[in-house]
Amino acid sequence: MVNPPAPDPDPAASSELVERAVTKFLRRVMPILVLMLVVNQMDRTNVGFVQDDLKADIGIGSAAYGLGAGLFFIGYALLEVPSNMLMERFGARVWLTRIMISWGAVTLAMCFMSGATSFYVLRFLLGIAEAGFFPGVMYYLTTWLPDSTRGRASALFLGGSATAYIVTGPISGALLEMHGLGGFAGWRWMFALEGAISITVGIVAAFFLVSRIQDARWLTGEEKAALGAAVDRDREARSGEPQVSRLRLVVHPQVALLTGVFFAMALTGYAITFWLPSLVDDIGGLSSFQIGLLTAVPWICAVIAMYTMSRYTDRLPDRRPYLAIVLVLSAIGTFLATLGSPWFGLAAVTLAAVGSKCAANLFWPLAQSTLDLRVTAAGLAVVNSLGNLGGFVSPTLFGYLEETTGSTNGGLYALSAASLLATVGVYFLRRGSGQGGAEAAAPVPARTVSG
Repeated sequence: MVNPPAPDPDPAASSELVERAVTKFLRRVMPILVLMLVVNQMDRTNVGFVQDDLKADIGIGSAAYGLGAGLFFIGYALLEVPSNMLMERFGARVWLTRIMISWGAVTLAMCFMSGATSFYVLRFLLGIAEAGFFPGVMYYLTTWLPDSTRGRASALFLGGSATAYIVTGPISGALLEMHGLGGFAGWRWMFALEGAISITVGIVAAFFLVSRIQDARWLTGEEKAALGAAVDRDREARSGEPQVSRLRLVVHPQVALLTGVFFAMALTGYAITFWLPSLVDDIGGLSSFQIGLLTAVPWICAVIAMYTMSRYTDRLPDRRPYLAIVLVLSAIGTFLATLGSPWFGLAAVTLAAVGSKCAANLFWPLAQSTLDLRVTAAGLAVVNSLGNLGGFVSPTLFGYLEETTGSTNGGLYALSAASLLATVGVYFLRRGSGQGGAEAAAPVPARTVSG
């Protein structure tokens, strides 16, 4: 007797299974990813709170500080693409936790710095240790979530970045108040304890991360099948184009445009990050802890704005107009920061921070939907690693300007111009796939990675 063909799966039932599986992922895995990002951002940016201490204790001036802060991004750029390829091989559970434990060890070692040379070396090594973390997580989300839900997940994850800026100030400020305890300077306590926290969180993360859908014990068999099928459909929808080498990704028009836009965003984001404590310190009469509290204000506003905007834009088929708007806000904020008192400057930087963080929240889902999933790991790594070189240019330029001219206004004007140029570049990007539907524009020829 011939068995009748199996009926087609009920689309409504399949959609419900996918939603249940996504909800479980967001509840079980996203919290540890967000915590990892919070610690990641804290460890790469905490140096902004010890600029004056490093100058007083080990003779690191403004130019040397700016160069050291920026060297992080050179190591980051050099190793990010190889790191992301290794994560494809070893899986998120092994590779992301390895990255975190490594950067925690380097952060801890920074408490032993004795001069500019050791500062340069350790900042460079910190970039090498962290390389691949952010694009690794972005790629990890593409292997677990369909296009229609990644905007929500990206908003949660990127919220961790802004949250990190909120907590980094008060935490770092409080640790700096430990100055003299046990005969150690406050900045040494800060690096030692924050590095130890990173190592601990990295070890804990190994028990929460699951590399593949099929390995998730907290999903039922039906949920695994439905979620895997949804992810596969998105992959197939953007597949079938000719192979291209990773080197050609660098000069591919869409990858180059994404890199240029992100470079401008990084210029502004890291200028705010590394020089905001110095701006707040200019207000005068504040303790280290109070400075830390005030530096949290721009990022609190940025988190509120980012989540408010994501609830609206995540359902739209085209995020480009909104990305352009927030880039203009960023340009206005950095320009206004050149005017008025330190308090007015803080308000202007708050506007720039809102624009910068909202831009990041809109940018990464757009980048994910623009690039084929089969080159997402390499493509996102190229965009993030080369774009993040803005994190080298920005603090280096600001440090040089402050030491030679006594002002950073020239750098702020440059940031405004860069944001406006990025606004123009946004409209040359592909529209992307929006919610994972059929509205993707013409396919990008860089589809499969080889060589």
